[in-house]
Amino acid sequence: MSDLQEYISQRTAHDPDFAEGFEAGYGEFKIGVILRQAREAAGLTQEQVARQLGTQKSAISRIENHAGDVRLSTLRAYAQAVGAQLQIQLIARQ
Repeated sequence: MSDLQEYISQRTAHDPDFAEGFEAGYGEFKIGVILRQAREAAGLTQEQVARQLGTQKSAISRIENHAGDVRLSTLRAYAQAVGAQLQIQLIARQ
């Protein structure tokens, strides 16, 4: 386990506010990374995806970097633009 992972593990175990904020922030970050990876795997630039969605490159950058506040319809359109299918899965917390 890296020093960072150890710190996060210890901090989340002892600080409920940190744990809640970390999980929310990590979820948003992870969604953005998945979107960017799907775009890159499709061989597309942000500009190309923006054109397909009828928006600006800056909007695509915002979606990939701040995915927590993106609409489901936008995620669906983004997935279609990069040749992917959107699937949503809810997992019960343990």
